[in-house]
Amino acid sequence: MAIYDRLADLPLVVEGHDRRRHERSPRPDFTRVTTELRLQGLGATGAGEDVTYETEDHDAFAAADDRGAFEDAFVGEWTFGEFSDHLDDVDLWPEAPSRETSRDYRRWGVESAALDLALRQAGETLGGVLDREYDPVRFVVSSRVESIDRIETLLGVDPDAEFKLDPEPDWDDALFADLADTGRVRVADLKGFYEGTVVDTPADPEFYRRTVEAFPDAVIEDARWTEETTPILEPEADRLAWDAPIHSVEDVEALPVEPRWLNVKPSRFGTVESLFECIEYCLDRGVSLYGGGQYELGPGRSHLQVLASLFYPDTPNDVAPSDYNESDPPKDLPRSPLDIENPTGLGWG
Repeated sequence: MAIYDRLADLPLVVEGHDRRRHERSPRPDFTRVTTELRLQGLGATGAGEDVTYETEDHDAFAAADDRGAFEDAFVGEWTFGEFSDHLDDVDLWPEAPSRETSRDYRRWGVESAALDLALRQAGETLGGVLDREYDPVRFVVSSRVESIDRIETLLGVDPDAEFKLDPEPDWDDALFADLADTGRVRVADLKGFYEGTVVDTPADPEFYRRTVEAFPDAVIEDARWTEETTPILEPEADRLAWDAPIHSVEDVEALPVEPRWLNVKPSRFGTVESLFECIEYCLDRGVSLYGGGQYELGPGRSHLQVLASLFYPDTPNDVAPSDYNESDPPKDLPRSPLDIENPTGLGWG
């Protein structure tokens, strides 16, 4: 039986909803906002997280909700599959998003809340329904760095920490060397598929060459194939991974080479069905998966950790506890591998 089929028939009763705003400013120049959507029914609550990046989109969602735009949008007795189908006809964006990709982020926030609620109403966990074990999750710490100081700060918190880094074209040879000398870089994200964002990174062949040579054992994520970069990337095909372009199985099939690695960000898929279709497709073909985060501040981070625990616990999962993102992280943070204790619904803890 397909993974999604085990979930689609779960009974679901939604009697109402509310929301919570999460906000954190790890740096003076950056504030992250997310919206936690909470669906209620039969005395239980299921939670999901909208990880849309633009604060104004969260403000608009809250204003629309306060006006009653979603008063009856989720209410009813369904199976989970019927609820997902119903959402096809629900306008979750009374005001158009700043970025079209955010439509998937909000859809995932609603669907994950509904799945969490359905599991809780059934007295089940995701692992229980899918008959899979919760294994400890290996995680890496994701960071953009301007100097080795940030990495030294994180190693001061956890001397065994591993990293997913975003190399930048203006890194000098000394910084590449210092980072390589740590021996802890497991993923290098070249961000070659972003357009119109603050993290856009050009597909410069010299930059690509320096990155693959500096981190010869790291997974290389989201390298853009061009006439100039292809000669650099082809010999590294076994360690190339994709993230930003992947929203469906069709996107995986359209990649320039048969993938060996894939970064799984559930919110990019929008629907639970599309996510599990892609996970199943990749597992059947021996594609190594690792979880990816989007700076979740609420239940979404727990959901990512659970998915990694059940399907890809031993790979360099970018699902570290959120406090690792702080400029001065606490000294008592959980270390990798992360034990998933007391799973409930779609989450744990």
